[in-house]
Order: sequence, then C-alpha cells, then structure tokens
Amino acid sequence: MNKKKFGLGFYPTPLHKLENLSAQFEDYTIYIKRDDQTGLASGGNKTRKLEYLIQDALDGGYNTVFTAGAQQSNHCRQTAAACAKAGVECHLILRGDEPKEYQGNLLLSKLLGAIIHFTGNSENEIKFNDYVKELPNSRKSYLIPYGGSNEIGAIGYVKAIKELKQQLTEQDLNIDYIFFASGSGGTQAGLTLGLDLYELNAQLMPINLDKDEANANTLEEYILDIINKTKTKLGISKEYSVDQLKTIQEYNEANYGILTENEKIAIDKLAKEEGILLDPVYTGRAFFGMLAMLNKKILKKGSSILFWHTGGYPALFDYYKGLQ
Repeated sequence: MNKKKFGLGFYPTPLHKLENLSAQFEDYTIYIKRDDQTGLASGGNKTRKLEYLIQDALDGGYNTVFTAGAQQSNHCRQTAAACAKAGVECHLILRGDEPKEYQGNLLLSKLLGAIIHFTGNSENEIKFNDYVKELPNSRKSYLIPYGGSNEIGAIGYVKAIKELKQQLTEQDLNIDYIFFASGSGGTQAGLTLGLDLYELNAQLMPINLDKDEANANTLEEYILDIINKTKTKLGISKEYSVDQLKTIQEYNEANYGILTENEKIAIDKLAKEEGILLDPVYTGRAFFGMLAMLNKKILKKGSSILFWHTGGYPALFDYYKGLQ
C-alpha cells in the first residue's frame, strides 16, 4: 500500500510515568502516552490518522474534504487544522442546531477556516451526498468517515505501536496493559494490528464510550471490518474475530457526550495529581474506567499499566458549567 503520509504531528509523543498515581496504587506502575501532544491545533489521536487520509486525498487530486461528527468533535477540529495546512477546503457536517455561541472544539474549527454545516437534528446517519452535491463542479470532494476510522486512517495507529515499542526499548520498560478510549474504532483497529506486526506483547483495554442500541452493527464488528480491510495491505495473514476485539462496557452507562460524575472524578484526579488535562467525552470516561479497575485490583498484581491519552481537552471549555 501507499505508506506516504502528509506530516502533521510531532513525534514521538511523550511516554512517561505517572509518579503520583503510581505511588497511590502500590500494586501497579502507571505510565501515560501523550497523544494529546501531537501538536496539531492542540493535538489528539486523530492527527496520526489524518496524516494518511490527507495524503490520500492529495494523491487523488481532491481539493475539498468533508467529514462529520458531534459539535465538540476532536476529529473535526483536527481535520479543519489538517486541511488548513494542506491547503484544501474543509467542510464539517455537525449534528444539531447552530448554537448562539461557539465554544471549545467548535470555536477552534471555525477559527481554522472550516465551512460548517449543522444538520438541525441529532440523527446518527449523516448523508454526505446531500451536502457534496451543493458544491460547484470545480470542487472534487474527499470523504473522511467519523473519527477518520477506516483502513487508511488505521495505519496511523499501526505505526504508533512501532513508535511505542522503540520508546519502551529505550527506557527499558515493559507494558502489560494498554487502556484507551474506543469510539469510532480506527484507533483500536490500528493498535490491534500494530501489536501483531511489531510483536509487542501487551493486552489492549479499550473502554467503550457509547451504547450500541441504535446501531445495526456493534463497535466490535465495525473494528473487525477495518482490521480485515487493513491487514492484507500490511502483509498480516492472522485471522481475527469479534471475540478478540471485545471492548469494556461497564463504564458507558451514559451515552456518548454526556458528562457524568465518573468523568468529573477522572478529570479532577489527573489534573490535581499530575497536572494533565483529560476531556469530558473520551479520555475522561476511559481514565475513570482504568481507575475503577485498578481500585478493584482485577488486573495482575505487579503489572505495568499504560494509559494512551488521545487528547480532546478543548471540549472542557464547552462543558465548563458541568465541571464547576
């Protein structure tokens, strides 16, 4: 496959020990991988995916990019920044009505030059063609799925495992568990393939962020589809199944984007103990899930834990009322 990428981030992102938290959990040593520091318009995990997606768009001669998501979408904010750097027009299709005031990621997306369309409702399925057909014929549109999660974007997190393995070697570390937020599936698909491709022995601990009530397919089925479309491009012959991709669903009682006491606890904990900011949707929920499992001591005693921080803190400025 074409493995060229359009440079957007600064790598390697930091890998370091959470000293204060590790001292509180005597049975575990806790580390963090700082993909909130990728550098593109306040950073985040989508930067890794967009490097391959934007390159694919440029290679195809596209001059316009469309993507979609929630109004506080980290992916949409980073796509707007990537398009600005690449010199292509960016259209964001966001669920719901236009707010009176723009906050957080929405404000940043506007500042980055994105053309923003509001659907007027909270529908799950967004019909890209309804918006693309309104453009003049001179615009050639490239569609990026939710979260940049497809076989092209997933390559970013396959390569991230190569980066992590090198850091672990340099620091003489071993990681037993990797916790992260699993939302649109591309990050989990890439990490899964990366572990096998680069022979890193660690167990993925994906925290599911949303319920699958309204979806025809489960998140795991979607992840499997991305894996199967990506693995042949990487020369991986291993067969994968849904059972191998199970996400941890004990911490998604509230649906996507709903701030609960769990997220507040996690945000407060990491901010006050380590000076690191989580977001109220993805990393806040995933970090709480990790804390809960550490408190229950259901992980192997003496193990090393990695929290993969996928970014998103600009959303804090939209959820500020619930965080005070």
